[in-house]
Amino acid sequence: MSDMPNRNRPTALVTGGRRGIGRGVAWALASAGFDVAIADLTEDTAVRETLDGIEVRKSHGLFVPCDVGDLDAHEAMIARAWDYFGGLDCLVNNAGVTSDVRGDLLELTPKSYDRVMAINLRGPFFLTQRFARRLVDTAPQGFARTIINIASINAVLPATERGDYCLSKTGVSMMTRLFALRLAAHGIAVHEIRPGVIRTDMTAPVAERYEARLAAGMSPINRWGEPADIGRAVAALATGAFAFSTGDAYHVDGGLHMGRQ
Repeated sequence: MSDMPNRNRPTALVTGGRRGIGRGVAWALASAGFDVAIADLTEDTAVRETLDGIEVRKSHGLFVPCDVGDLDAHEAMIARAWDYFGGLDCLVNNAGVTSDVRGDLLELTPKSYDRVMAINLRGPFFLTQRFARRLVDTAPQGFARTIINIASINAVLPATERGDYCLSKTGVSMMTRLFALRLAAHGIAVHEIRPGVIRTDMTAPVAERYEARLAAGMSPINRWGEPADIGRAVAALATGAFAFSTGDAYHVDGGLHMGRQ
């Protein structure tokens, strides 16, 4: 869009927003009327595609470079988006990584464990803390104020070949409830979304395996999930459609979490 952003529209910051689930979230928020900042490690053609998609949806987009695992970079990231849009209403903690190697739990290395925890849990926890302080210290602008954490079905379904990833996402679940309790009195809702098997670059290396499981009837809604599926769920929460809800987890997994005999 050619005109500058203003505070007549809700605003959101999406970490890991350059592609995959982050892109699906950014585009769904833009379709819902949000101006959207995407934060990621690298500014490349994928970032440009995501920003173009935001603008096509008649919203303003902004790229902010940031490594979520670097706590010292958090303030500059929030400040850049906050100042550009004149404030923020929503944080989506989406950036994440999987295990260095899928393998035997008895062979999991401290290096992989520490990397996954730093990006998937430690970084989002302290980013949320910093973001929440800003919201608490700022008068509401008439929009829903939300923090939405992208966890995983592996918060509840163990996968022994990715133990560090599972533990990090279980931690995100508790983080959601902790911040929901702390921030409810300030009118800030905190939600968790648990994606199932989503077609992204992260799942591409094991796509054959998931195709075989889908062929065998892996889940009740038996298809790949798409980034847009997660995006629509985030947008519904971010707009305040669930205004009497906080601290809960929403499964967007085709029913995979139910299990079966």
